[in-house]
Amino acid sequence: MYGLPAMQPYRKYFTRILEAHYPREASKMIAETDDHYNIIFKDISFAVRSPNPIDRRLDFSAYFLALIKTLSERGIDFSQIRKSCLEIVTEYVRPKNKLQGYLKKLPAKLTNTWIANKIIARLNKRMSTNPHPDGFVANIITDKEQTFGLGYGFDILECGICKLFAKHQMEEYVTLLCEVDEITSGLAGLQLIRSGTIARGANCCDFRFKKESPPVEIG
Repeated sequence: MYGLPAMQPYRKYFTRILEAHYPREASKMIAETDDHYNIIFKDISFAVRSPNPIDRRLDFSAYFLALIKTLSERGIDFSQIRKSCLEIVTEYVRPKNKLQGYLKKLPAKLTNTWIANKIIARLNKRMSTNPHPDGFVANIITDKEQTFGLGYGFDILECGICKLFAKHQMEEYVTLLCEVDEITSGLAGLQLIRSGTIARGANCCDFRFKKESPPVEIG
């Protein structure tokens, strides 16, 4: 699957948005995006078998970058690129049924349980080091005082997405991926709180979360 754009499960969401915004040029734009992706994939192919689970984000990010290259080469401005990209991501991560919606919120419900603590310990070991220089490095934070009582948060010390965008001289667009984090956190029933990101010049991306309160029913 990896390295073959036409088979990527997320590709259809890119196609739908491009067809909606650029109906006459959509097929050519997807072909151009596929070509860019095939070149970019060489820089992130290591992520397919990386022991660090965060590195798996790099494949989607590579196609995201490929689309940005396609749009920018056509002279489309930042605001329109941002709009299209966020529409794609929102549709891609949106739960397609009640089961998917429940599963997205399940990790937040399991925090501070013995199962979660065991998984977190294993994840932290895999995330805190990375044998590949283009990958992610992160630390999981379990101190309740540092995590708004949740007992879970993490610091990204090295961002593989920032490295990828910098390698292709597209640093100005990497903040779009930072906005994606807010979307996915909301779907998990969490409010994302952070003081800075590497993409915006901080030393690390600090991910802290608060559980969102369920809506109050009036009636």
